[in-house]
Amino acid sequence: MELRTALTLLVLAAVAAGFGDRLGVLDSFGAGTEPPAGVARVERVVDGDTIRVRLDGKEETVRYIGVDTPETKKPGTGVECFGKAASAENERLVEGEQLRLTVGEEARDRYGRLLAYVRRERDGLFVNERLLAGGYAKALTIRPNDRYELRFKAVETRARVMGAGLWSRC
Repeated sequence: MELRTALTLLVLAAVAAGFGDRLGVLDSFGAGTEPPAGVARVERVVDGDTIRVRLDGKEETVRYIGVDTPETKKPGTGVECFGKAASAENERLVEGEQLRLTVGEEARDRYGRLLAYVRRERDGLFVNERLLAGGYAKALTIRPNDRYELRFKAVETRARVMGAGLWSRC
């Protein structure tokens, strides 16, 4: 294996194992460099990667950046393997919570949904990443919203190797 590939794998493994902070590599993935974001209250969980929130007095649909969970409500598509579990986990993580939203460089998708990185206000839990770590989602990068691309891929790889969630059942 060439040296560059070996070093890349080592960094990805360190991030996925949770040692990225200690090694000082998370800053290269954007951790701690997020711009100020809005705080919103969850009104309703739509599915594994989409929620309805109250933000600045207005209801918004928020689609999580960087993750894709199995479908449960897509028109013309049946419920996909592990879709109900992903929706239930998202509900467990965010239902009734105050969330800190960091909008991506591209703020909205073609459906008008707000695209955001989502953290719980009470404890800072990074919801997008937690869904990946538990095997409830796959990493999905759609540029220009790629701030955590390497970090999310590393977390997904660890979940896949560990057989977490959908990786052991689908």
